[in-house]
Amino acid sequence: QVQLVESGGGSVKAGDSLTLSCTVSGRTFAAYAMGWFRQAPGKEREFVASVHWDGDRAKYADFEQGPLKGRFTISREKAKNAVHLQMNNLLPEDTAVYYCVATWNTGWPPAEYDYWGQGTQVTVSS
Repeated sequence: QVQLVESGGGSVKAGDSLTLSCTVSGRTFAAYAMGWFRQAPGKEREFVASVHWDGDRAKYADFEQGPLKGRFTISREKAKNAVHLQMNNLLPEDTAVYYCVATWNTGWPPAEYDYWGQGTQVTVSS
């Protein structure tokens, strides 16, 4: 049974950094793509970032463009079948539950993800 386990969430102040991590168990082969979604209170779940298994291709959400570009960096750790999300200069609007996702279906970028973690809370205070 495939399981995704997130870690690294917490409560920080605006301007701080956090790194979320997610490891996959239950599959021998590395996921084709892994990524992160988030859901803020009272809002719909939204895509954050995804990364190809080779680590060379990544896709970021539209909200990470413009003035917010470069705050988030996603990376793969293939040896551990893990994915990390480095978040810098966090803002109160980044407060959300962050979910790790993975898919073994090919096709970049993924249209959907087969597996979801339970989520990890990130709270950013002003």
